Amino acid sequence: MKAKAAWRWPEILFWISAFGLILLFPNRHLLLNEIAILGLFALSLDLILGYAGIVSLGHAAFFGVGAYAAGLLAKHGVSEPVTGLLLSGAAAGFVGFLASFMILRGTDLTRLMVTLGVALIFHELANRLDWITGGADGLLGVSVGPILGRFDFDFAGTTAYTYSLTSTFLLFLLARRIVHSPFGLSLKALKDNRLRAATIGIAPNRRIVAIYTLAAIYAGMAGALLTQTTQFVSLEVLDFARSADALLVLVIGGSGYLYGGLIGAIAFKLMKDTLSAMTPAYWIFWMGFILVILVLIGRDRLMATLARPFAPLLRLLGARRP
Repeated sequence: MKAKAAWRWPEILFWISAFGLILLFPNRHLLLNEIAILGLFALSLDLILGYAGIVSLGHAAFFGVGAYAAGLLAKHGVSEPVTGLLLSGAAAGFVGFLASFMILRGTDLTRLMVTLGVALIFHELANRLDWITGGADGLLGVSVGPILGRFDFDFAGTTAYTYSLTSTFLLFLLARRIVHSPFGLSLKALKDNRLRAATIGIAPNRRIVAIYTLAAIYAGMAGALLTQTTQFVSLEVLDFARSADALLVLVIGGSGYLYGGLIGAIAFKLMKDTLSAMTPAYWIFWMGFILVILVLIGRDRLMATLARPFAPLLRLLGARRP
């Protein structure tokens, strides 16, 4: 377990590169901020899909709860971002805790419908309660103060990207510690065979409730980051497309090893940004075409082909590693 939890050089290089982009691409911080937020959202979905085997079509419900919680807190006096982030995560976690009991006894298809239904309910509530949420017009008057009272948000998005990336990194560290713990191993046992895991003393219900609540907290914090860095909330945060994007990110990057959500978010956002700039009217077609090719060829086979020219370097680095 300690060997699996040890940091490896690709992981260290990944995070050094992520923070290095703050200096390397000062004009792309707004896009990088979106990638960091989407990566955290996909990471939250990976916690239940990749480790507990729970497929969700309504994960945007928790994202939206966190987004609206952060907006309402900022609008009504709690403008400090870190405080708002933690409270928003707690609000989404509470909703996730209540929702988790509805998926305990269901099968995969039942869980899909339940998670989708929860998201649709929250979407309609946000639309109907316009005196609280702003309805279709969105929540206006959101004013976010400096981070920790010292770092103001700028138009270039430098502070926003640094804030979102730092939050994502810290939450990733916590998730990494959890999945490499005995609790994380028990989740994998539940995913492989829930009945067999129960026979050896693993309590499935409590673990499912715990990981579902944790995933909801992560998704809520991702939504809060979006609200705080854009200072606006709309019904779009609760759309089905938000949940679908997270699933597509995991299809691209892979699930069950945490980095799939982060790598997939980078690829998804870069493809979307590039294709929408090249063909504004047909970028969705090309995005779907690329995803179909990815599924037909296979992600592992495609990555092996792309990494083949670097095989000697990878072997050299692997030989030098103790």
